[in-house]
Amino acid sequence: MTGSVKTMAVMTFAALVAVAGYSVVLGSNGWLWFGWVMLGLLTAGMAASRGA
Repeated sequence: MTGSVKTMAVMTFAALVAVAGYSVVLGSNGWLWFGWVMLGLLTAGMAASRGA
């Protein structure tokens, strides 16, 4: 994994923690979860393209 992919993976994990915390405190927000899924797919795509 390159540095940029590691950074994206850390950001994705941090976003998951933030969205989960938001959902626990203020209630679920579908747009936040949608954004997190898109970030996860982008991270996975970057990892796959760097690994090929």
